[in-house]
Amino acid sequence: MVNMNPIVKNILAVVIGIIVGMIVNMGLIMIGGALLPIPDGVDPMDAHAWELKQFIFPFLAHALGTLAGAIATVKTAASHHSKLAIGIGFWFLTGGVAMVFMIPAPEWFIFTDLVFAYIPMGIIAGKLFQAKK
Repeated sequence: MVNMNPIVKNILAVVIGIIVGMIVNMGLIMIGGALLPIPDGVDPMDAHAWELKQFIFPFLAHALGTLAGAIATVKTAASHHSKLAIGIGFWFLTGGVAMVFMIPAPEWFIFTDLVFAYIPMGIIAGKLFQAKK
């Protein structure tokens, strides 16, 4: 196997992590929409009208998408595993903040999602899946 420059490998690891995280996120959103559909007549772009159960899959998508992306980054990176994993958490946090402005939601969900779904998942991935030295 070709010995890749560590900087290039780390950049590639971040790109892979973002792609993996997006795939997991969208997969869970699609599964959630199929298992717990929004009732007819309810605007899916206004989460204030959702039932409690409809918040499960968006939270799982955000948290597990971030976790999967951070794990993929840690497993692929040449160095700085924890920093890059937390960076993936910040990347997806920016998406979460953007969603707050696009889809109105109850404050409890916004808080829970932004505080627990992104940076903690990056930290967990960085600590649990870091390559042994």
